[in-house]
Amino acid sequence: MLPEKYSENMVKIVESDDSTLHFYQNVKENKLYCLTKGFDTKGIDDFCRMMHELDILEPGSLSVFDVFCERIDEGIINGSDENNISTEIAVKLTADGGYEMCHLHAFYRRDENGRITDIHYNLRPYVQKEYFYREVLRNFSSDKNPKIYTQQCRNVIDTHPDKDIAFIQFDVERFKLLNDTYGVEKCDDLLQFFNDSLALVCTDEQPFCRLTADVFMIVTPFDTKDELVAFIRKIESLLSGFGGMEYHLYFGVAIVDDRSLHTRRHGDNASLARQLIKGNAIENILFFDSSMKSDLQKKQHIEEDMNKALLDNEFVMYLQPKYSISSGKIIGAEALARWQHPEKGMISPADFIPVFEQNGFILKLDCFIWEQACKKIREIIDLGLTPVPISVNISREYIQTFDVIGEIKKLIEKYDIPQPMLELEITETVDQRGVEDIVKKMKDAGFTMLMDDFGSGYSSLNMLKSTPFDVLKIDRHFLEEFMDSERGRKIIEHTISMTRDIGLGIVAEGVETCEQAMFLSSCGCDSAQGFYYSRPIPAQDFIDKLKLSGSI
Repeated sequence: MLPEKYSENMVKIVESDDSTLHFYQNVKENKLYCLTKGFDTKGIDDFCRMMHELDILEPGSLSVFDVFCERIDEGIINGSDENNISTEIAVKLTADGGYEMCHLHAFYRRDENGRITDIHYNLRPYVQKEYFYREVLRNFSSDKNPKIYTQQCRNVIDTHPDKDIAFIQFDVERFKLLNDTYGVEKCDDLLQFFNDSLALVCTDEQPFCRLTADVFMIVTPFDTKDELVAFIRKIESLLSGFGGMEYHLYFGVAIVDDRSLHTRRHGDNASLARQLIKGNAIENILFFDSSMKSDLQKKQHIEEDMNKALLDNEFVMYLQPKYSISSGKIIGAEALARWQHPEKGMISPADFIPVFEQNGFILKLDCFIWEQACKKIREIIDLGLTPVPISVNISREYIQTFDVIGEIKKLIEKYDIPQPMLELEITETVDQRGVEDIVKKMKDAGFTMLMDDFGSGYSSLNMLKSTPFDVLKIDRHFLEEFMDSERGRKIIEHTISMTRDIGLGIVAEGVETCEQAMFLSSCGCDSAQGFYYSRPIPAQDFIDKLKLSGSI
């Protein structure tokens, strides 16, 4: 039986509303009552479990419904100061009908400690007008038509004069790559999941919208920075793991310091912070400060000049030799890009490579370096010298969408060089799925594959067990960090020993001292690259070193 204080009220509601399904859950007694005919709740004490067991949810609504249920469970366990939560899901309301978009509301009844004692659920199908208004709201809450959302943001600032206000923007790392990997439809579902989940997490005082593509923004009042970061982490947790997809979110945050500014300015600041945190392997939240604008200007200048620089041959290939520690001879080289700007001088790769990786220009630069490496190998052969392998970098940004094998094969044929003289390097990554298949195809095509930056943070024994690579390049930071202690030296020693035992080649990067070189040699690593032997040098200087090293 329902509590007497509820019965009369609920009967009236149910009798006067035949378009809505009503359910009542007594949390204390673990009982669920259906107040509408057609649903048998016997033996089921939980609304969320009932919806799953009846199998009436559209598959696309399952993820957001699970977030809804998480919020319910959190309120039951920890208490809640909310009176209700709501979401939108597609449900099959009749056995022979299709899925209908519905409002799902959960109204709480709480005790004096904020603990939820009773929940009244109602599930109401959309009427036609609501479909129309839903589309209107989405259209005028976007970056192109921000009228409604802009006013919502202004209201938050004006109605909370005693609180700090944060503009939070987030997006998905390499969303285009996700589209290529999982398909456009799956990624559209992901974005809809984000939108629906934010509707569950954000209160009326935390307006949010999808700005454009995969970029979302939330505006929220807060009291402390810790509270704000906890809110962002909660968002991140709830939005992770949709449909078995692997993805990472990056957040840019701008704190309102001048309330008279247009809301667009605060959003732009959050956007700038979001862009600058991209690619950071340690942190994914960045707070805006005024110094970032100079970084943005630097990025803009790079993007303004990059196409002209390629046409005017401002990019040049440098080669960093790889040496045999025992013989002192050059045994290979790595091809690296350098930018000789006619007015600004030499621009650091640390400044332009990350920008090119973000905007896609890295493919054009890599193709240029690939050709320069092939051309240089041809030149070395024509000079009558014995060539050594030159390795070129393959960026992960395009590896699954561009025919790397076909393009490099064409260059090898064009310059008529032995294929083993051109080796391919790919940076180690936490997201190996998809990359391994490409690497295997490259190996099947006859290329020697090098894993760059091994030990940079994503290494694991499991990776070593299954890696398709031929050679591991030990990251210089790994060498620096572990050389400092006896335990660290043991780790390096056993890593090298294990790598050799399973048949992989190994090259140590960033070797800067004789001590490091001798230690590596004692561990069984004979191939080294670093400033102790040579900095990256112009290609002609490399040929001169090649002659002197006795490699000919």
